[in-house]
Formats: sequence, C-alpha cells, structure tokens
Amino acid sequence: MRSHLQAETEAERLERRARLLELLDRFRGEPSELLPFHQALALRPKGERHLGLRAIEVDKVVGSVDRYEDFDRRFLPKTPHALERWKRLRALQLEGQEFPPIEVYQVGEAYFVKDGNHRVALAKATGQKYLDAYVIALDVPVPVEAKDTLKDLILKAEYANFLEKTRLKELVPEAEEIRFSTLGRYDILLDHIATRRYFRGLEEGREIPWEEAVVDWYQNLYRPTVEAIRKLGLLAEFPGRTEADLYLWVMDHRYFLARELGVDLSPEEAARSYEARFGPWWKRMGGGLKAWLRARWGK
Repeated sequence: MRSHLQAETEAERLERRARLLELLDRFRGEPSELLPFHQALALRPKGERHLGLRAIEVDKVVGSVDRYEDFDRRFLPKTPHALERWKRLRALQLEGQEFPPIEVYQVGEAYFVKDGNHRVALAKATGQKYLDAYVIALDVPVPVEAKDTLKDLILKAEYANFLEKTRLKELVPEAEEIRFSTLGRYDILLDHIATRRYFRGLEEGREIPWEEAVVDWYQNLYRPTVEAIRKLGLLAEFPGRTEADLYLWVMDHRYFLARELGVDLSPEEAARSYEARFGPWWKRMGGGLKAWLRARWGK
C-alpha cells in the first residue's frame, strides 16, 4: 500500500512538472515533442543490423515508434493513460519488481523505442543512467545526434534525399557535408546542378551525364564558393547560418550581377561583392570609402 501511495504522489509531481515545462518550452520557443520514428525512416536507411542485448544510455532515447504523442521530449507523460501506466510501473518498481529489457531502433547516436516507452519514462524520471535494450541499428547516410530536434531530422532527411539523387559521396568521396539551417534548400542545389549541366551541354555540344554534372558542380562551383566564404570569414558575420546558406545567397547575388549588370564574377569575386553589399555596416562603409577614393584620386 505504501508503494502505491508513494507512486501516486510522484505521479502528481510528474504531472505538474510536465505542465510547467510545457509552458516554459512555449515561452522560450523551444520544441517539446518527442521525435517520431517515421521521420527517422525518411533518412533513407540502407539496411539494419540486430545488435542484440546492450546497455544503452537513457539520455540518448529521444523518440518512439508509435507513442510519440503520449510523451514530451523528456519522456514525461502527456496523457492520463500514459500517466496512469507510469504510476502502476513505479509502484511495482518500489516493490522490487524487475522489468524486461526494452526494444529500440538505433539511428546514429539516438534511440527510438519500439517497445517499452513507459519503462523509458520511468527510467528518465527516476534518474536512471542506463537501460538494458535489444537494439536494431539502422544504417543511415546522414549522422543523427541525440540532441537533434524534429526540424533537425527533417533537414537531415532532405539531405539524405539529396545524397541519394546525386550520389555525391560516391562520386566525390572527399566531399564535405552540405548543411542548411532552413528547409527546402536542397531542391535548389539540384536546380543548380541541372542548370550547369544544361549550359555545359550547350557549350560543348554534347549531352553531359548527370554524374559528371554533379562532380563539376561540386568541384568548380560549390567548393570554390565555400572556400571563398571561409577565406573572407563570412560565416561569422551571419550568426545561426551555415556555409551552404551563404553559398545560395552568394550565388543569387552572382546571378543578379550577371543578369542586371552583365558582370560575370568568379566565386571569390562574387563572395567579396556580396560581403560589400550585405555584410556588416562597417564593411559596407569601407567598401563605399574605397570606391570614393578610387573615383576621387584614382586609387
């Protein structure tokens, strides 16, 4: 009886904590949802491996196959049914009951619960560090981290789709990761590749194979532009953005100059021009001062 009373008291505290943290998440604009496994499947897994029984870190269990709406991202129960189930398990635990291992999918560093969601919720609430679990590891082309949000997973799924369509990692093994901070950008990269393929075909009077166009785009357009961005230290001037974000901005600027002014700049020249136009105010002023000096004194 005492174990049931203690479990009841702890469940009430847990419910109040869940409500408070939900309000704090809303106030801070932070995600509160538990990650759904179907979004991990969008990462285009190439296969799976059964790793057997292992001790896994509870903190790295971040999602669920089918109960992601019953818990928040901390695995605090959100529904009366989930809370009642948690309470019963807690009472059994207090009476010395041992529970069987859970079952999880491992995706990168993160785990998604196949069976045992309430046992995970119990472990997290009581500060347990490890859980025994039967692990099935999915082989995904883009690494997943335990701290990833739903937006991160969607972005990585878009990247996985881009890699599948371009075979970039196969064609250019040394190619660096291409990451965006906003959704829907990889389709623009596919357009860049297709456009470059089309114009090269016109110039050379032949049909350019898709694979050749991908390599040409990466080696002669994307990488030189990113190297120019690094050389200028542009990324530091746009907090929260990525090199791929800046690549698209620089390319838009380069296209504008070519179309409106008839100026065809190299990737580094386009990056410098972009910085002079859209960089910090002191650099924009510096660019204007240099232009005035050249006009006034021919320097």
